[in-house]
Amino acid sequence: MSTIDVVVHGATGKMGREVLAAIASEQDIRTVGAVCQQDRGDILTATDGTTSIPLFTSLPDALEASKPQVMADFTNAAAALPAALAAAQAGIGSVIGSSGLVEADFERLRTAADEHSVGILVVPNFAIGGVIMMQLAKRAAPYFQYVDIVEMHHEAKIDSPSGTALALAQTIAQEGNFQRNHSEKEPLAGTRGGEVNGVGVHSIRMAGRSAHHEVIFGATGQTFSLRHDTLGRDCYMPGVLLAIREVVKQKGLVIGLESLLGL
Repeated sequence: MSTIDVVVHGATGKMGREVLAAIASEQDIRTVGAVCQQDRGDILTATDGTTSIPLFTSLPDALEASKPQVMADFTNAAAALPAALAAAQAGIGSVIGSSGLVEADFERLRTAADEHSVGILVVPNFAIGGVIMMQLAKRAAPYFQYVDIVEMHHEAKIDSPSGTALALAQTIAQEGNFQRNHSEKEPLAGTRGGEVNGVGVHSIRMAGRSAHHEVIFGATGQTFSLRHDTLGRDCYMPGVLLAIREVVKQKGLVIGLESLLGL
């Protein structure tokens, strides 16, 4: 059995640690390098307590020393873009789990992936249930006139809305023609939330939350709701492992797990 070698960028964050633990239990994937911007020494021990991983403060140094097939990024949009571009230039595929990338970023990633003949997989949501919810919302959209998305995350999340909520809004907006009520009076500015072509988006940030998304469709005399809740970061790991296994087979930019799941 061939093994897929991975460098994890953002390895000491909460998501990065979870990814290291998930990889440690797999037979066909191994972490050969980890990157953290802060100097935490030369060795990182995965949460299984036995796996020792070379730790770097520089991604180019990690890629050069470790020679991976995949760079998995779990940092933020500002760090993820140059990381994926550097990996592509080195002929290494990327899995990007950081949110906040915009269309201009996607274009740069698409160009880099094509130029260097590597796969770059950008995943707004690794939870399989979240991906299925996206597909159900896409199918429902043409039959309703109103829609709002409510997303809830923990208080430390740095971006609003979430990458998943924004992807939901953009996808739904392409499938329907939605009306949006605009109040004549708005005593508290911003109460109606954000908007993507008639799709309302509302973000809640508070302690006690993990990641929750609800899509509420409305039509005359009825509503239809889709909701997905994640209770812990372990729910993302099947999607992360799938992405790592599949990106080495890809050429070009792929956004989302949908195509990998055959949806």
